[in-house]
Amino acid sequence: MDFIDKIKILLYNPKKLKKSKLMKHFSIYLLLVLTLPLSAKMLVSPIDVMKQSFGENSKVSKKNILLKNDQANNIQKDAKTKIKSKIFKVFQAVKNDKILGYGIIVNKKVRSKNAAIIYIISKDSILKSVEIIAFNEPMEYVPSKTWIAQFEEISTDKRLRVGNEIPTITGATLSARSIVDGSRIAFAFYEEILKGK
Repeated sequence: MDFIDKIKILLYNPKKLKKSKLMKHFSIYLLLVLTLPLSAKMLVSPIDVMKQSFGENSKVSKKNILLKNDQANNIQKDAKTKIKSKIFKVFQAVKNDKILGYGIIVNKKVRSKNAAIIYIISKDSILKSVEIIAFNEPMEYVPSKTWIAQFEEISTDKRLRVGNEIPTITGATLSARSIVDGSRIAFAFYEEILKGK
């Protein structure tokens, strides 16, 4: 009996499966149904982006950082935008026991679906690059490499705005706004949590 047959039994005749098996299979089915639409299309691996930015010989590690309430409030106030979660995924590049920099992933809603953007920040507080690592909107809303290149060599003490420091994109204004808002969150997170460590 394969997985599909078990799902059919669950839906049409659940008494045929034992209760423990029933709950296990139902849980798996429910998890699949709920998570598949939420996942974004992976465009590039964060590890690959980190290696490209800091060198193939760098050692890249990742960790999740849970913000305290006061840290989250400080970041929101500094970034002038809300953060959706107090959990941040951070990558760190190290070579010869020296920290080279960080990759901070910020998840932002573009239109109706999320995009995950990694902001690569060097140890000397300079944004090296921005890379969209996952995007669940239609691909025509992904900003061009030329537009994204504007984010290179920007100090983390700046707070960028669409229409001011960064021009909008015709047909992808919401993507532009998501990336720029995300940069303010990444910069504020770096300044609050990572700078000087």
